Amino acid sequence: QVQLVESGGGLVQAGGSLRLSCAASGRTLSSYVMDWFRQAPGKEREFVAAITRGGGGTYYADSVKGRFTISRDNAKNTVYLQMNSLKPEDTAVYYCAADATLLIHTIPSAMDYWGKGTLVTVSS
Repeated sequence: QVQLVESGGGLVQAGGSLRLSCAASGRTLSSYVMDWFRQAPGKEREFVAAITRGGGGTYYADSVKGRFTISRDNAKNTVYLQMNSLKPEDTAVYYCAADATLLIHTIPSAMDYWGKGTLVTVSS
């Protein structure tokens, strides 16, 4: 079992940047494909980005491609989401999730573990 804790959320103006972190404990993070999801008020949770176990492969939702970058440091048991050129529509609670399979999945039901989320608010 792995415990995930997100941090780095906050209030930022449109066009600004934030870097989210997801720290893992309990098991080594290298055992998992890692995803970031987000959920805006009144909306379903949606996929944002994913990274393979070794970090060599990444995948992004079209809405964030070119603006967000997912990365991981397995030695630090941490996954990151660098978010640039933020827009008001990026406002949401951001969750990291761990997937014990070998493949990247983009649906919430495929994830095995979740953090509690960190709130990102982008003002216009």
